[in-house]
Amino acid sequence: MPGGKSSNKPSDKPARQLLFSEALRHSQTLSPASQVHPASHMADTSQGATMDGILQEISVVGRRLEGMDSMMASLREDTKLVRLDIAGFQLRVTALEQQMTTVETQAALVWTETKSSYISAARL
Repeated sequence: MPGGKSSNKPSDKPARQLLFSEALRHSQTLSPASQVHPASHMADTSQGATMDGILQEISVVGRRLEGMDSMMASLREDTKLVRLDIAGFQLRVTALEQQMTTVETQAALVWTETKSSYISAARL
């Protein structure tokens, strides 16, 4: 993100939802004995392993999100290039239209001169 700041753009919402849903999915697959109990969360060694697992899962999801951010940035750059290509194409089309108008004008002048020459020749 620009400036290294996190933003609250609407595009961030799906990423957050994905992160939350991955953590929730992981926590729902845990056995009831290893889930967090307020009184025993410090003493239970399996809880530490569970938390490590959740943190690893969150880390994996975070790396996926970074990859998706990178891919989106690449797509944005590609979109900018396509827009520039389209703008360049439109400029070339406009230039060709102007050249065609110039040729049409020149052709009309030649036709008028030719017609005038025929009329002058016919009068003689």
